[in-house]
Amino acid sequence: MDFTFTEEQQAAVEAAKAVLAGVAPDGVPSPALTAGAVADDFDRALWTRLADADLLSLLLDARHGGAGLDAVALCLVLRESAKVLARVPLLESTAAAVAVQTYGGEELKADLLGRAGRGELVLTVAANGRTGHDGAELAVTARQEYGTWVLDGLQTAVPWAQNADFVLVPALSTGTGRSVLALVPRGHQGATLAEQISTTGELLGELRLDSVRIPARDVIDADGAWEWLRNLLATGTCALALGLGERVLAMTSEYTGKREQFGFPVATFQAVAVQAADRYIDLRAMEATLWQAAWRISTGAGGALPASGDVAVAKVWASEGVRRVVQTAQHLHGGFGADTDYSLHRYHAWAKHLELSLGPAAAHEEALGDLLAAHPLG
Repeated sequence: MDFTFTEEQQAAVEAAKAVLAGVAPDGVPSPALTAGAVADDFDRALWTRLADADLLSLLLDARHGGAGLDAVALCLVLRESAKVLARVPLLESTAAAVAVQTYGGEELKADLLGRAGRGELVLTVAANGRTGHDGAELAVTARQEYGTWVLDGLQTAVPWAQNADFVLVPALSTGTGRSVLALVPRGHQGATLAEQISTTGELLGELRLDSVRIPARDVIDADGAWEWLRNLLATGTCALALGLGERVLAMTSEYTGKREQFGFPVATFQAVAVQAADRYIDLRAMEATLWQAAWRISTGAGGALPASGDVAVAKVWASEGVRRVVQTAQHLHGGFGADTDYSLHRYHAWAKHLELSLGPAAAHEEALGDLLAAHPLG
């Protein structure tokens, strides 16, 4: 087996590193130092640089100005972005655009994808439902009426909702019982946003939909579209958790290698080394399960379970692994880890957000259990 990444995927990583090299984690707004939301908008300057480097169109087809790469390439770039706490909707906007490309109508593709790939339009996804634990599609109902779709319901914790041009909203069709995806413009009649704040200090949106009418061309009702998009979002979140965890462990290694007690670096103490080694194992497990999930999504390869089973395994490892990594880092840094002049507390806040995004580990363990019950192994 060949586990190496392709030249195109490696080129995407190098491009991402070049763009992200100018991002200083110490300069990321800190929730510990800011009352309320840390900022009104995401990092527009970085967004422009990502667009100029063609990193917003990685997964789009050439006819839409993209490179035609896959979920593995996206995860590689997301991994790098998390190392510097990049404040951009790279995952959400890319995933929404690819869902439109894969399942949307030709008119919608022509109108949306080129602009999204150039960064002119920002997309996000309402993927957390009412609680973050139950399926997001259960939080909104959709019915067809006079050639339009009418949406009613509520979605919480919508990332970047205050600044995105469109929110892709999963909903349950009352006519067919299937999930649909509706593209809701910001400020659309009947759609209201209330501010929520993440552990990172970033603005989230509580999106209320009261008889919101969406043209049929802006609704994707293809079978399996929402499940595919949810899997891509969850896998991308795992990539973010991996990149963040790798950077935090590197910070911990650097600190414990310099910090001395009794005349020796604390990294040489067995208790410290064992904890760091355990977290390294967590990261390698996070990495292995991430690439398995991304590969299943990218190739459509079969397996003993549907691809959502591999995604659930990856998200369990990502949620629990990133939490353990940042907790150990705080412990091994001692009081220095809580110093707001040092960036570790920012990583800790972001890790908590990633742990809970798209459901905590418990939610994915339940989903995995349901899959195992429905698809007995052996």
